[in-house]
Amino acid sequence: MNDAIAALTLVAGTLRSLVLAGGVLFAGIALVDWAVRTRRISPFSGVARFMRMRIEPRIAGIERQVARARGHHSSTPWWALVAYIVAALLLLAAFDLLISLLEEVMVASSLGSGGMLLLLVRWTFAFLRFALLVRIIASWLPALSGRRWISWSVGATEWMLRPLRRVIPSFGVIDVTPIVAYFALRVAQWLVETVLLVGLR
Repeated sequence: MNDAIAALTLVAGTLRSLVLAGGVLFAGIALVDWAVRTRRISPFSGVARFMRMRIEPRIAGIERQVARARGHHSSTPWWALVAYIVAALLLLAAFDLLISLLEEVMVASSLGSGGMLLLLVRWTFAFLRFALLVRIIASWLPALSGRRWISWSVGATEWMLRPLRRVIPSFGVIDVTPIVAYFALRVAQWLVETVLLVGLR
């Protein structure tokens, strides 16, 4: 287990360097593509032809999304850069999560069945907090809320939000119950873990 964690940590460090280098390269490409699209670089130059043939077809999907949102086509490279940054952050977060999960499993297994129960409690609360965050972000982007890969968060969190809505009023269009639920989960996790840790001693 220690070897696996050490190997993953090494991979994550290398990946961070690659992602950073890729981000710098992508930012340079985005700047050149933006300059071509805004005619700061001649559309008849070799650079413009290269961008049209090699780069623009690769970000055509993002350009369609920009067009649907009635944005200007010249902003496409910057949105592509944002998409790269978000994807890179998610990838790095996934590696960090995997490493921390392996470390938690190693520590929990050393404590026996009580440690595994404690680990299960931590993972359950972490999943519920993640579902709340997904739901909060989806509420800011109405186009995402009906998607299948977002709707699971409603089923995972509605059971705790419905009673809170009866007690906590909304402030205009702002529903604060997910935020209250998030902190309530933190408190509940602390209480449950305290009881379990006392039982393990």
